[in-house]
Amino acid sequence: MSFLRKHGLLLLLGVAPVSIAIELFAPDRHIAIFLTSVVAILPLAAYMGRATETLAEHLGGGIGGLLNATFGNAAELIIGGLALRAGLTDLVKASLTGSIIGNVLLVFGAAALVGGVRHRVQRFNRTAAGLGTTMLLLSTIGLVIPAVFHRLSRGVPNVPELELDTEIAVVLFVTYCASLVFTLKTHRDLYGPQGHADEGSQGQRVERSHRIWRAAGTLLAATVGVAVMSELLVGTAAEAAQSLGMSELFVGVVVVALVGNAAEHYSAVVMAANDQMDAAIAIAIGSSTQIALFVGPALVFLSYAIAPAPMNLLFTTFEIVAIALSVLSIAFIAHDGETHWMEGVQLLAVYIILALGFYFLPATS
Repeated sequence: MSFLRKHGLLLLLGVAPVSIAIELFAPDRHIAIFLTSVVAILPLAAYMGRATETLAEHLGGGIGGLLNATFGNAAELIIGGLALRAGLTDLVKASLTGSIIGNVLLVFGAAALVGGVRHRVQRFNRTAAGLGTTMLLLSTIGLVIPAVFHRLSRGVPNVPELELDTEIAVVLFVTYCASLVFTLKTHRDLYGPQGHADEGSQGQRVERSHRIWRAAGTLLAATVGVAVMSELLVGTAAEAAQSLGMSELFVGVVVVALVGNAAEHYSAVVMAANDQMDAAIAIAIGSSTQIALFVGPALVFLSYAIAPAPMNLLFTTFEIVAIALSVLSIAFIAHDGETHWMEGVQLLAVYIILALGFYFLPATS
């Protein structure tokens, strides 16, 4: 058991060359390539999570939380870009939906459950959590308006649908940039103490610098690995989904999003287990916010350059409802500034219910 705990990630990482070998010598084995690429991305995401934890420890709360969210979403951005290039726009939008609901329900739910089992009650900064949930509400509005507009304007000639979607993406992106200024500059004190790179002896500072560079190197290598495995995953997603009896919507919302959020899962749960609930909720809510306000708009802009057709923001009705219910759930949980294991169970229950809905949802809905 101790061997698996110590070397488990390396054993899982060994699946990566297996996936590449299957792609080279048996490219028609779509299910095998899909499943092995999914498994291979998980340890890579875990290494990314560990590296961002190290950087967060030495660079301070605000920057550390931003790094956790950014590199945690690197897999999502890479997968989304490759799927856009392959013309799988619906899969991209489904993965965005899955990442938003997965982070606030599954990631934070698991963190609250694990942390609550070890600590009776865990408290966090209500102001920072409130800002995060408000940003998530904004992102929901940014997704609802295009969906309503598309439906109301259906059949009306000369309606600038893509122009509206692009302009809304610009608004969301600018808002995200403003939130970075708020978090890292004007109100950075709300997000915990900042870096302490100048503390300690000369030897300690050198060792700290080495750890930072090692973590940065790990991040770079893991990101490259995720890019390679993501290309295999995206290339077989449609065929594997059909063979496994899953809709492309379910694969995007649940399977691809779970893979893309693996780093956040690892980091948030470890932080909560160590009674660092401020960091855990910052990762969960911050990552969802970044998906909605940065990754989504970035993929809209990117689609003009690499996709067969530009990506719109027309999400299905069920996706909009799922996002709205997820934001409402996390807002109720976060309003009092404390959590316990039962709230984690409640969030996980909501996620499972939504996942079941996506699984049984007809492909035409």
